[in-house]
Amino acid sequence: MPSSASSAQPAPRRILLIKLGAFGDFIVALAHMKAVRDAHPDAHITLLTTPAFAGMGRACGLFDAVRDDGRPKGFGGQLALARDLRRQRFDRVYDLQRNDRTKLMFHVMRLGRPGLEWNGIFKGASHSLPDPREPRRHAAVRYTDQLAAAGITAVPPQSDLSFLDGDLSGLGLPDGPLVLMVPGGAPQRPAKRAPSALFIAAARHALETGATPVLIGTDKEADALDAITGAVPEAVSLRGRTDFGQLAALARRARAAIGNDTGPMHLIAVAGCPSVVLFSRESDPVECRPWAMRVETLQRDDLADLPVAEVTAALGRALS
Repeated sequence: MPSSASSAQPAPRRILLIKLGAFGDFIVALAHMKAVRDAHPDAHITLLTTPAFAGMGRACGLFDAVRDDGRPKGFGGQLALARDLRRQRFDRVYDLQRNDRTKLMFHVMRLGRPGLEWNGIFKGASHSLPDPREPRRHAAVRYTDQLAAAGITAVPPQSDLSFLDGDLSGLGLPDGPLVLMVPGGAPQRPAKRAPSALFIAAARHALETGATPVLIGTDKEADALDAITGAVPEAVSLRGRTDFGQLAALARRARAAIGNDTGPMHLIAVAGCPSVVLFSRESDPVECRPWAMRVETLQRDDLADLPVAEVTAALGRALS
């Protein structure tokens, strides 16, 4: 059974919330961060994250302080960070990362601090909840169950990204409807990428409906984006030109989006854009699809086996 604090225990005044990444997981967890803030409106809450997400952590307005040094290199760096966090004398930790890094923090921060409260999945924590892999369930459900072990049961149904916005005026976008396309993904996970032919077909389908395909990605994904613009010159490539705020603004303007299972698709879908997300055997949509209302997922073990007609039909549904 989950452990819980006694009703006589004082409310925590200094709280640490840990969420280091990855991109999609951070977007999912923003709803749970909001729940923690709502449960502790008067506490001083520090977010421990990484440089990629520190700006979002500050912009969301949920934290009194944001640290971006949550992923130091090597065991020595991790140990030094854990010791520094122990010196900060937090009253409670909400661990939404739940991995070997935070397990080290858990053991080091409790040395000489038997009263330190910890909400997570590790045995011996004051507010712990075992988290077996089965049954399969989404990360959002896992985080919600975890917070319930600390008495927090009011979690928003999805993250609110209204704090994210950006200026689109300098991107050279055409007037009229847009369809966002995210054909890339992490370089170390190439099997998560669908073949360019599927996105080329989707781009042509978007044009047939009167929408301009707009390609999102970084310089590391240039090959995927260039293959599409080479075949569909009407497509607009924003490679390396969009930050989180602009991506949210694009999502609000676009009619639909299609992409691989990669972080930007989480932001696009949660910002309100009807989305189609393509999954290979490398990830499980039951556990990690974008946590938003209008999301359709398509999956094949090898995305090369996903029929073009199935992709364009799904995009058509998103556009309707």
